[in-house]
Amino acid sequence: MPDGQRADARRNYARILAVAEAEVASKGSGASLEQIARTAGVGSATVRRHFPSRRALLQAVSRERIAALSASAHGLTGAADSRAALLQWLGEVVDYCVVARGLAAALAYDDDGVDPVHGNSCAATLEEAAGPLLRHAVRDGVVAADVTVGDLITLAVGIVLATEHHPTPAARAHRLFGLAVAGLSPPGPF
Repeated sequence: MPDGQRADARRNYARILAVAEAEVASKGSGASLEQIARTAGVGSATVRRHFPSRRALLQAVSRERIAALSASAHGLTGAADSRAALLQWLGEVVDYCVVARGLAAALAYDDDGVDPVHGNSCAATLEEAAGPLLRHAVRDGVVAADVTVGDLITLAVGIVLATEHHPTPAARAHRLFGLAVAGLSPPGPF
C-alpha cells in the first residue's frame, strides 16, 4: 500500500487485510472476495482497488510468513552441511504452506501462465533469499547445478496443493517431500 494514500484509504486497506487474513486462514485461497468486502464493511470495488487480483491479496496475507522463510534461508546460508541446510529450509517451506492456508496458492502459478517466480513477489522474495543457500549446495556438489529455487518452490507447492485435502495433510506432505528428496529407488550399495 503506497504511503501517500489518504488516511481513510490506509484504514480501508488495513481493515480489508485483517479480514482477508482471517478468511484465508478459515477458508484457504478460495476465500470469497465478496465476503471479505462485506465483513470489512467496504464495497467489492474497494477491495479490488487495493488488491487487483486474488494473487495480490494472497501475497499481502502471506507477507509475514514470506519474511520468516526469507530470514530462515539467510540464517541457514553458510552452514557446514549445505544439503542439510537446504533440506531444512525446504521442509520449513512445506510446513508453512501446510499450516498457512493460502500460502501455497500465493507461491503457485497464476491461471494466466505467469512465470511462477518472477511474476510473483512472494516467490521472487524467496528466490532471492534462498539463492545463496542453493548456490552453496550446488558448489558443494550435493545438488545438481541445473536446479533452481523456482524448481524447489514449485516442488514444495505442488506437494502441498496435492495433499491439502488429505485427512492428515502435514504427514502426507512430509512423506511425499521425503520421497522427492530420496528418490524412488531403494538405497543401494553405491
